[in-house]
Amino acid sequence: MQRFFLAPVIMMLTCQGMAQKIDIQGHRGARGVLPENTIPAFIYALDQGVTTLELDLAITKDKQVVVSHEPWISAEICLDANKNELPEGRDLNIYDMTYEQVKSYDCGSKMHKRFPTQEKVETYKPLLSDVIKASERHLKSYTRYEVDYNIEIKSHPQGDGKYHPDPEEFSDLVYELIDQYLPMERIVIQSFDFRVLKYWHKKYPKVRLAALVENQKSIDTNLANLGFKPTVYSPDYTLLSKAKVANLRSRGIKVIPWTVNDTTVMKQLISWKVDGLITDYPNRAKELGFTLEFEH
Repeated sequence: MQRFFLAPVIMMLTCQGMAQKIDIQGHRGARGVLPENTIPAFIYALDQGVTTLELDLAITKDKQVVVSHEPWISAEICLDANKNELPEGRDLNIYDMTYEQVKSYDCGSKMHKRFPTQEKVETYKPLLSDVIKASERHLKSYTRYEVDYNIEIKSHPQGDGKYHPDPEEFSDLVYELIDQYLPMERIVIQSFDFRVLKYWHKKYPKVRLAALVENQKSIDTNLANLGFKPTVYSPDYTLLSKAKVANLRSRGIKVIPWTVNDTTVMKQLISWKVDGLITDYPNRAKELGFTLEFEH
């Protein structure tokens, strides 16, 4: 078995004849291939050679940290315990449920209309602790390299106290959980909610932070609203241009756009010298030679 040990996040690739550092992140594991934010999806992403696992968090009534994009059980991706369809809407609020209740929903057997080739697997929303343990066990058993975890805290002012705790409590629950399992050097905290990033910047200044952006505001405006220089600026890829990438990198800010699924776009963005890509299809990045090769 060949062994690889990488510094967090970064690996060296050759693209169009030039050595370049690139971080391939499995979005919600590998949403295009397996049910999102589930252990099977994260294990698949690791086997494709990603350097970062990207995931989202919610909090339960009993203060458990759950891996879930929405803070509710979504009818788009989940069924009840008897494989019945769920009602549309946000009534199945994770913040009003215990984790045992959350775990009872099947969030892998239903066909995903936006990802029709996604493999159906009977599975559930896992705890963050279980994702970390399963991923680290897999890495040690098979691939022998370390990955980073890019963790999104899903919050919004209108959701405080309804769908999630306030940013401070949410953040402290996440930090305390991670601190039991991983060094903070392998963690990036990302959020669209700049309140979250400001809190981490003040209370946990050694943790890397990524500003998620989907608005049409200028880079200067977004950075001014944030109030400090983040490690990563992570916009919707359609908001980027070659000049914007150069602008951000000249300031010492890494650029890692989301969600990049088309291989032509992947190649274009890498030619612009982005620092990484977040993708639903890490297998496509692998086919282009942008992920780590390893031997089992």
